[in-house]
This record gives sequence, C-alpha cells and structure tokens, in this order.
Amino acid sequence: MKKILNYLFEHKTLGREDAREILLDLGKGAFNEHELSAFMTVYLMRTITIDELLGFRDALLELSVPLRFPDHQVIDIVGTGGDGKNTFNISTLSCFIVAGAGQSVAKHGSYGASSISGASNLMGAIGYEFKNDQDLLRRELEVSNLCFLHAPVFHPALKAVAPIRKNLRVRTFFNLLGPMVNPCDPEFQLVGVYNLEIARIYNYLLQSGKRKFAIVHSLDGYDEISLTSDVKLITEEGEKMFTADQLGGMSIDGIEISGGETVEEAAKIFMNILNGDGTKSQNAVVCANAAMALYLTGKFGDYDASFAAAKESLESKKALDVLKKLLTLQSQKQ
Repeated sequence: MKKILNYLFEHKTLGREDAREILLDLGKGAFNEHELSAFMTVYLMRTITIDELLGFRDALLELSVPLRFPDHQVIDIVGTGGDGKNTFNISTLSCFIVAGAGQSVAKHGSYGASSISGASNLMGAIGYEFKNDQDLLRRELEVSNLCFLHAPVFHPALKAVAPIRKNLRVRTFFNLLGPMVNPCDPEFQLVGVYNLEIARIYNYLLQSGKRKFAIVHSLDGYDEISLTSDVKLITEEGEKMFTADQLGGMSIDGIEISGGETVEEAAKIFMNILNGDGTKSQNAVVCANAAMALYLTGKFGDYDASFAAAKESLESKKALDVLKKLLTLQSQKQ
C-alpha cells in the first residue's frame, strides 16, 4: 500500500485494472486500517476518475454474493448519500410506494456512513432481517413486490472499511460505489447524486450498460428530488430541468423533510408517512421520487399519471401493505 499511496500522492490516477486489483486486495484483508484511511482520504482531496470507479466496481461485483431474479423486472431507487442534508429516508420510502403501485423493487442499501440513518439502519429498526438467501428474497418479491439487499451481506469486501467510514463520518468513494453494485443487476435504476460532476460520471457509466436509468440532482445539493429547488434529470435520452412545482405540485423548505436526530426518530417518521400521518410536504417529496421511478419503467405513461399512481399507493395504504406482507412473511419463517 505504501507504493500505491506514494503514487497517488503525486497526483497520479489509477487505471481500471490497477483499481480493480487494489480493491480485490482490500477485500482479502491485505491492508490495515491506517492504510485504508489514507487511501480513502485521497478521494476526499480529488474527484475519482471514471476508470478508478469502474475498477473498484468490477472488484466489488467480482467478490459479491451472486443474485438474480430472472422472473422479475426490478427497479432500485438509491441515492449516493453524503449530501449532508439529513433528510428522512426518502429513497427507501419511495421504494415501498413503488412496490405498492405494482412495480417489483430490489432495494440495495447499507448503514449510514455520513448520515444518521441509512437504509439498513431504518430497515433494521422497523424489524426487517437481513439475508442473502436467493430463494427467500425471491419469495419476498413474489409476496410483497419488494426485497431489501443489505450491502454488507452481499459485499464481504466492505466489512474492512465499514468501521473506518463510520468513524470518518464524511462521504467517501464508497458512497459512489453503492448505487453501482446492486448484486441483482436491476433492469431499472433511479439514482440521486449530490453534485453535477458525479452526475456526469454516473451518466457515462450507466450509458455503457443495459439498464434503463434516470439520474436526479436537486440544484441546492440534495441527492434526490427534494422539492426545495429545481431538479436536473439525466437519462439516456438527454438532460432536462424541472421545477419543484412540476414534480411535486409545491415547493418546500428543507427543514420540512428533516430526518430527525436518531435512527428511532427516522423510523418514526417513516412509519408515520406509511400510516397516512405524513405532512403534506413529506408526502409530496416521497410521491415525487416514487413517481419518477414509475415513470422510468414506462408502466403508467407520463409523469403526471405516474405521480397519481404513487399518490394512490401511499394514500390507499398499499405501500403500508408491502411492509406488512414483508414482516408477516418473515415471521412465518421463524
């Protein structure tokens, strides 16, 4: 690692194969925590290159537990995190709304490294048990339209860096890798990013793949459709700008979508919204993100129809039923 660090400290970058080999070694436990901290810090000082990100992604997928759902066309809704906004779990909640609207969801997520409550913190708090058993996850999809893929049980290589990321409490290049390494290789992906530079990198990566995608970035720095500012949308068809009114029917203040100060508070907000007790602003934000995901799949036609389907899923408690089915199925296995 000393040789690698000296190379990077000279403002040089890694080729795709070199990046792949380094992360393979990381996954095999070849580096100590001090070496890993120094390595991760390099990418806090400069933007990761496309080749580096591709190489790191190649290694993580190579080391991952394999998973496929050939009988389901699934979508993942995920943000990079690291925007420092401390919103409630908008992407995760949107997944339940999308599943309630009839679209299969394979949500990939992990514990919050730079936030109070990541997707896995939330899912654990509401009683979901993490697993990497393909048959059990497929059954969850069949029964509820949703399964959750807890990154650490699919990506053992991440185990070595998890405590370091938790201690650093800042975004690292692993925030960027998360949305790119869903082990089931979903057919559709809605990705939220915290700045436009990362949006361009993701656009390049996703253009080279087969999945249909949409990248969203709120111009005031949110890695999702926040309704606090205009939103940039990037797809394989090009780029568009939308106002908050166009996407959610209203413009809101960031404080209205705060995620609380603890995982328990985040879980309470999540359940309040699913149970129909969310505020107008909270409901508008989750429906806007869910609507963009549904629009991406093409199931409901235009965006307005997709928003109506998302709103109906939330208000009719179909989204809540997704959670109930998941937890009931889980209890039956015990």
